[in-house]
Formats: sequence, C-alpha cells, structure tokens
Amino acid sequence: MEKLYIVMPAYNEEENIEDVVKQWYPILDGKADDSRLVIADSGSKDNTHKILMDMKNANYPKIDVLSDTNQYHGPKVIALYDYAIKNGADYIFQTDSDGQTNPDEFNAFWNERKKYDGIFGNRTVRGDGKDRAFVERTVCALLKMYFGVSVPDANAPFRLMKAETVKKYLYKMPGDYNLPNIMMTTYFAHYKEKMTFKEISFKPRQAGVNSVNIPRIIKIGCKALGDFWKFKKEMR
Repeated sequence: MEKLYIVMPAYNEEENIEDVVKQWYPILDGKADDSRLVIADSGSKDNTHKILMDMKNANYPKIDVLSDTNQYHGPKVIALYDYAIKNGADYIFQTDSDGQTNPDEFNAFWNERKKYDGIFGNRTVRGDGKDRAFVERTVCALLKMYFGVSVPDANAPFRLMKAETVKKYLYKMPGDYNLPNIMMTTYFAHYKEKMTFKEISFKPRQAGVNSVNIPRIIKIGCKALGDFWKFKKEMR
C-alpha cells in the first residue's frame, strides 16, 4: 500500500482543530499503516497543542505534531513537506486546519493519483471574501508575467503530490520562505510535470481569526516580487 502523509499547518486553531482532525483522519483508512496526519503547531498561544496531544494519546495514534517549526504558515508548510519526504511518504496531501476545505472531495484526487505528479485544487467559488479572490487572481497574473506559466489557482490548500516530485523542488526554496505553495505550483508548471487542476469548494473560515490578514498579505506580496526574480534567474 502507498504511504500518504496529510499535512496541515496550524496556528491558534483551538476552535477548529478537533473537528478538522476528526474529519480528515478517516482519509488514512485503506492507506499504508505508517501513513500519518501531520500538523505543524509551533507558536500557538491557545490550546491547539493540548487538544492535538490529547487526541493523539486517546484515539488518534497516527497524528504527528511538529512543535519546533517557524510559527508562520509558509515555513510550516516547508517543514511539513520536508518531514513527509524524510519519513518516506509516497504521496503528500496538503490542506489547512481552519475547516475551509472538504474531506469528501479528497477521493476524486486520490483516484487519479497514478495519472499525475500533482493534482491541485481550483477554488472557482471562494467563501473567504472578494479581497482574497482578487489577491489570488493577481498572483496568477504575476506568475504568467514572471515565469510564463498559466495556472487557475496557485495557492489552494488542497493539493495531492507525489513526494518524489515535491523533493525535486522543495529545497530550491529557503526554509523560511513565505509562499512555498505558490512556488511549488510554479515549479510543477514551469518544468512541465504531469499536473492538473480540479474544482474544489472553499468554505468561509469555520471559527477563529485568520492570522494572515490583508495588510500582511500585501507585505508578503511586496517581498515576493523580489523573490520571484531570484527564482526566475535560477530556473534559466
């Protein structure tokens, strides 16, 4: 059987994390026994860590918790991909811990895993507001301008990828890079890996407050422009 690592970053998600784990944990059924649900929780100031450890020690032994990563979303995603690769995952599925994605849509991705190196979600309708949809459209336009790639959704937290393909590109990014999923999508497209996009639903955040607000997105975006030039030079 193939080893699946479901990975998700978390930060102050005490209001969501128990329900999210309960929804995603059953996806491990029917996969290799050493498949895991891995949550990076470093930096949470609420009860997220305690809830996760209580669940792991009770009825969810396939939970792994990373508590020594950078607290920000992007570096956590990089650390999670690195952890999955180093533990021999065959497939990595990344999503977030805020309850916006739907586990019922996973099997449509899993059933086509043999055909592609990566299957990426496409949020054609977004429940998180027009501002974020605008940011995503802007990102996709910039990727076309900088890298010559056309993708409908560069940053969706709903992606199933072969670990061996992720490994080819993960270490091209510094460990503290803020936008790893955008660049991972770009690498897949630029180097013409076998990839496809599938429409997914995307709900409003179920509870809690998003730590990545619009001002922070703008700050990250301004830095990203310089980073894109550096990545582009290395691709030549």
